[in-house]
Amino acid sequence: MLATGYVALRFLHFAALMLILGSALFSAWLAPRNLRRLLTHRFHALQHLCLWLNAVSTVLLFGVQGGIMGNGWQDVWRPEIWLALTSTQFGSVWTLQILMASLTLIVALLQPQNQQRLLLLVAIQFLLAAGVGHAATREGVVGVLQRGNHLLHLLCAAVWLGGLLPVLFCMQLARGRWHAAAIATMMRFSRYGHFAVAGVVLTGIINTLMVQGNVLPWNSAWGRMLLLKCALVALMVVIALVNRYVLVPRLSLKNDTSRQQFIRMTWAEAGLGALVLAAVSVFATWEPF
Repeated sequence: MLATGYVALRFLHFAALMLILGSALFSAWLAPRNLRRLLTHRFHALQHLCLWLNAVSTVLLFGVQGGIMGNGWQDVWRPEIWLALTSTQFGSVWTLQILMASLTLIVALLQPQNQQRLLLLVAIQFLLAAGVGHAATREGVVGVLQRGNHLLHLLCAAVWLGGLLPVLFCMQLARGRWHAAAIATMMRFSRYGHFAVAGVVLTGIINTLMVQGNVLPWNSAWGRMLLLKCALVALMVVIALVNRYVLVPRLSLKNDTSRQQFIRMTWAEAGLGALVLAAVSVFATWEPF
């Protein structure tokens, strides 16, 4: 039961961080200046919900990890277990993660319009997250490279998945007075999105090789779940390519059918992304062999 709770909390934690980063990226950088305030207002409620989820899930993940380390639910809230956990690699990093999640929430509550600062604070949380788990098992220079690769993997995934909801909102705006600004924003996201998708694939391959080596993936439960994740990501790549190179050119013809297809495909891409995140949340708690 604790293990299931840990998986669910991991899913909520990373989903919240990705949604915050994606919406902040649009409001702080991708959108033209005349559209940034509207995007900030549109995603204000979602961001604050995700900020609270992030802060709470970060604390709960620490406690549940203590319970897993100890003797179950009775140890989740025991101070002495928490103190012992801080002496581990996970505990020392996650203590900083709790502080950073709290700081991010406070800054966002005090300065909700400062999306640049929010973007930076969330990126730091991904940096800390790259310091725990299977992708942070090596030491020395190789360990630094492994953590750096994992950080790039997390950031690329967050840009890709977190940007899908803002894209759908921009698609709505493209039918009205914000048409030019919305189209420019989506095209800019598409341009950088190519790098995000390529980054996810490349860093994912490197992560797998550094964690599992040249072991055939179907020989372990961890590897089989990894293959499922790869299949889901491949479907997402196909959808992204169809959206960009088949449907987007037709949007200039004011073809409403293509617009509706684009929206449905993007929602399907987001749904597959949620399944990928769920799969990762599961096999991240398993041994890779």
